[in-house]
Amino acid sequence: MRKKEFARLSSGGMQTKLFGIEMLSPTILVLLIMTARPLIFTLIYSFTNYNYLKHANKAADFVLFKNYIDLFQNEYFRQAVINTIKFTILAVVLEMVLGLLVAVFIHSLKRGQKVMRTLLLLPYLLPAVTVALSWRMMLSSNYGIINQFLTSLGLPYYNWFLDTKTAFGTILVIDVWQNVPFVFLLLFASLQSVPEGQYEAARIDGADALHQFWYITIPNIKNSLALCALLRTIDTFRLFEKVNVLTGGGPAGTTSTITQFLYNYGIKSLDFGFGSAGAIVMTVLVLILSSFYIKRAMG
Repeated sequence: MRKKEFARLSSGGMQTKLFGIEMLSPTILVLLIMTARPLIFTLIYSFTNYNYLKHANKAADFVLFKNYIDLFQNEYFRQAVINTIKFTILAVVLEMVLGLLVAVFIHSLKRGQKVMRTLLLLPYLLPAVTVALSWRMMLSSNYGIINQFLTSLGLPYYNWFLDTKTAFGTILVIDVWQNVPFVFLLLFASLQSVPEGQYEAARIDGADALHQFWYITIPNIKNSLALCALLRTIDTFRLFEKVNVLTGGGPAGTTSTITQFLYNYGIKSLDFGFGSAGAIVMTVLVLILSSFYIKRAMG
C-alpha cells in the first residue's frame, strides 16, 4: 500500500515538474533566440574580417585573433577602456552613496514622503538623450544659464564639453544626477522591510543614529545594495547616449567610452568583425566587474 502511495506521489511530483517546464519553455526559447543567438554570432564574427559592404554577397574570411590584436594595439581603444572603467567606478560609488543618503533621509521624514519621492524620480524618468540635450543648453558657453550665473558672480565661464579638464567630470555629474533616483527608489523600498523593533532596541541600549545606521540599516539592506551596485555597473558600463550627444568622445578622447569607440570604428564603418571583437571584450569586462558584486551578494 505504501509503495503504491509513494509511486502516486512521485508521479504527481513529476507531472508538476513537467508542467513547470512546459510553462517556462516559451520564455526560455525567447531568451535563447534574443540573447544566446546574437551572442554566438557576435563571437563568430569577431574571428572574421566581416564587413557589410565588402562581404554583402560573399562569405567573410576567418582571421582568428587578428581583430583582438588590432583592438588592443589601438591607442584609442585602450584609452576608451580606461575611461569606461574609471567612469563606471566613480559613477557607481557616487550614485550608491548619494542614493543611500537620500533614501535614509526620505525614510526618516514623517510628512511629505510621497511628494519628495515623486520629485526625486523625475530625472530618472527622462530619456537619456533628453537629459543630455537639456544639460547641453544649460551649460552652453554662449547662452547657458549656468555660465551666465558664473559670469554674474564675476567668475570665469567654461566651455564645459570642449575643455579637457571639465568634459569628463561634467558628463559624470550629469549621469549621477539622472541615476541617483534609481538607487534611491530601490534602497528606499528595501528600507521599508527593516524591522522597526531593531531600532527601538538599539535606542534603548543607547545607540546613536550613526551606530543604528551602521549596525542595523546596512546589514538589513546589504543584498539590495549589492543588487543595486550590480545593475548600475552593467548600465553605466554601456554609457553611450550622453557621450555621443554631448562630446562624441572628445575632446582628445577624454570622454571616449568603449561603446562610443565601437560606434565610431565598428558600426559607422560597417566593420562588424572588428566591432564584434570589441563587443566581446566589453562583455568580458562587464562580467569581471559584476562578479565582485555577485560574489558579495552570494556570500
